[in-house]
Amino acid sequence: MAFDFKKEYKEYYMPKNKPEIVTVPKANYIAVRGKGNPNEEGGAYQKAIGILYAVAYTLKMSYKTDYRIEGFYEYVVPPLEGFWWQEGIEGIDYTDKNTFNWISVIRLPEFISKADFEWAVKTAEQKKKMDCSLAEFLTMEEGLCVQIMHIGPFDNEPATVELMDMYLAENGYENDFSKDRLHHEIYLSDARKVNPEKWRTVIRHPIRKKV
Repeated sequence: MAFDFKKEYKEYYMPKNKPEIVTVPKANYIAVRGKGNPNEEGGAYQKAIGILYAVAYTLKMSYKTDYRIEGFYEYVVPPLEGFWWQEGIEGIDYTDKNTFNWISVIRLPEFISKADFEWAVKTAEQKKKMDCSLAEFLTMEEGLCVQIMHIGPFDNEPATVELMDMYLAENGYENDFSKDRLHHEIYLSDARKVNPEKWRTVIRHPIRKKV
């Protein structure tokens, strides 16, 4: 059986639909940064997703090439994730998508090194005939966070975020957004195949104990 992050790390990928506090350890990602409305047809966000999956699947299928990754074992490519922010706003204003800044990411297994990643970028470029130069090897340590499973369209997220904020207030915590600690989403549904009312998205916010 291929290693599946969603099953092996359920506490980070499969929260309940009520707020819970977690401490998220350091992890490595393939990342592409950009700005603008993610719904723009053929826009920067959609191009970024193409780059992420090109590199991710090159790494996943590396065992079928002459390139050898030390410690490699077969795994399921983890779900797409995104870190989001807007200048001068704490949290997210869903009504103004054109001002979004984002870092789109796919998690990497721990055995993937920076050298392996760089091999995959070059190989994906050659095989897919696409520019993958925007891809970067990113390490994030989120630390103390609150998270919840949001069910439904992205535009309905504010009501779910409100539940998170109420939970924090009741339990002596507060949000701790900064340039390094961002609104985080993990996309568990294929938006092309699943009705928006059934989309499952993990929403995660950085927090701290209220002084």
